[in-house]
Amino acid sequence: MYSLITGASSGIGRAMALELAKRGSDLILVARRETELKELKDIITTQYKVAVVIKVLDISIVDNCKQLHLEVQPLNPFIVINNAGFGRVGLFSEIDLDTELLMIDTNIVAVQVLTKLFVKSMSDGIILNVSSVAGMLPTPLMATYAATKSYVLNFSRAINHELKSSKSKLRVLSLNPGPVITEFGKVAQTKQKMQGMSAERCAKIAVKGLLKRKSVIVPGFSMKMMRLLVKFIPMGIVMPLAYKIQNKK
Repeated sequence: MYSLITGASSGIGRAMALELAKRGSDLILVARRETELKELKDIITTQYKVAVVIKVLDISIVDNCKQLHLEVQPLNPFIVINNAGFGRVGLFSEIDLDTELLMIDTNIVAVQVLTKLFVKSMSDGIILNVSSVAGMLPTPLMATYAATKSYVLNFSRAINHELKSSKSKLRVLSLNPGPVITEFGKVAQTKQKMQGMSAERCAKIAVKGLLKRKSVIVPGFSMKMMRLLVKFIPMGIVMPLAYKIQNKK
C-alpha cells in the first residue's frame, strides 16, 4: 500500500512520512527540494522495509499536479496527503501580491486539482488535506493564509459528506493543527512565540486520525478547546484577540 505526501521534505509532511513508514506503508514523497527528499528516502529505507519513490515537483503549477497524478497511477496510492503549503504574517496592505498569489496556488489550487483527480481515480482510500486552526476563523495579520485554510477545511468537509452520502468507501478528511515546530515561521517571516507541538507528535495524531477516518482532525487539547470556543464567542471578540496574538509574532 502506497501513501503519497506532498510537501514531504520537512515539517509535518516529513514527520508523517516517517510515521507511515513505521506502520509499513510504502511511500511516494513529493517536494521541490531534491536533496532533502533523497536524504529522507535514505533514512526511511535504512530503518524500515518499505519502498520509497520520490517526485521532485513544484505543485503550485497545475500541470505538475496533473503529471504527478498520472505518474503515480500504476502505484495505486491508498492514502493521499495534500500537505504542501505556506503562509505569510503581516498586514494585507504590505504583503507582496505575487507571494499571496503563489500561496493561493499552493494552498488552494494544488489541493483542488489533486483532490479532484484522486477522487475520480480512487474507489477506496483516504485523502487528507492539511488545513489549520487558522482556517476556523478570520485571522487578521494572516488574512490570506487563514482564508486559504478555511477553503481547504470547508472544501474537504463538503466532499467527505458527498462521498458518505453516495456510499463511497473513499474519504476526504482535513488536518487542522495549531502552532507546530516546523519551518513555517521562517517561511512566514515571523518568530513563533507561542509554544508549538512537535511535528512528530502532530504526525502521530494525524495518522491515527486518518486511519480512523475522522472527518476533522485537530491535534492537541488546547486547539480542540479553541475550536469549541470559537463556535460560541462573537466574532467581535474573537478577531481582536486573534489580531493581538498575531501582532506578537
